[in-house]
Amino acid sequence: MPAPARQVVIIGYDRSELLDIACVSDTLDAANRLGADPAYRVRLASVRGRPVRSSGGPALMSQAAVEKVRGPLDTLVIAGGIGHLAAAADPELLEQIRRLAPTSRRVASVCTGAGVLAAAGLLDGRRATTHWSYARELAARYPQVAVDPRPLYLVDGPVWTSAGVTSALDLALALVEDDHGPELARSIARWLVTYMQRPGNQAQLSPYVQDAPPAHQLLRQVVCYIAGHLDADLSGAALAARCGVSERHLSRLFLDQLGEPPARYVRTARAEAAATLLTSTALPLTAVARRCGFRSTETLRQAFLAHFGTTPSAHRSALGPRPAQRSEPTVSGSGRGSTAAGTRRR
Repeated sequence: MPAPARQVVIIGYDRSELLDIACVSDTLDAANRLGADPAYRVRLASVRGRPVRSSGGPALMSQAAVEKVRGPLDTLVIAGGIGHLAAAADPELLEQIRRLAPTSRRVASVCTGAGVLAAAGLLDGRRATTHWSYARELAARYPQVAVDPRPLYLVDGPVWTSAGVTSALDLALALVEDDHGPELARSIARWLVTYMQRPGNQAQLSPYVQDAPPAHQLLRQVVCYIAGHLDADLSGAALAARCGVSERHLSRLFLDQLGEPPARYVRTARAEAAATLLTSTALPLTAVARRCGFRSTETLRQAFLAHFGTTPSAHRSALGPRPAQRSEPTVSGSGRGSTAAGTRRR
């Protein structure tokens, strides 16, 4: 006899992000189709059962009025979206979240949904993440929350928070792994044709896709030089000499414009470049370290641990390409040969 279903309630509100809802609901639906036992029963709830109008336009029919939902629940999920500030100021919604949270085994938020959880007081004294563009505002609004804008998702006790939009998929896969183990989570990732589970501590952004280049022309030149010469001498003294300014002046520019000293920026750029090489090539660690400017594989390992919270080898194992799996050519009945193609983990 199958075990009772895990009750999952996703709370939406006006101008929610459709992907925040769908990534969670469709991942759990895939888990059910691939044999999750106990299965998940997912419902979308809203205040008074009103339709949830997404920020992109389409509206979803709510399956429950949140005020009528009763625990116990397995998981309570708060979606994010453009409407999160209005949701965080809605006393009726916050009251229902506070009521349901103690009846839930775990509580999660996607993207700016963290702000709704924070407004309900559920992130007080906890570490949390959110969309990188909202992290500073969240930290300013709720100083009692330790906001970390770097990870894809964070787990602090029974509270899970995730970064922006499609990181909801990473969060949902992590929830399934927590419930049913890694094999089912990997099967779902393959079914959804997505990453084979990015680790939660993987950075949301790399230096190559962050904000626009610095407005300051000299600093913009330095940053471009760093990106193209990771294996060069990028010490503060060398960079300052190249620009014809004092090391102190260059450090002040980095702190004012980028919020960190040159050495930390360089270390991050090298770690991110190494991560790209590890997941896109089969280069040995010594070659990766050398190309990215690390003196040794141990220096690479230390930088990786500091930035990603994992080792280069573990990162490659989780996200890197699988060796091609080949078979000897076989001859079909029509006389034409065929070869089994290798597969990649993405």
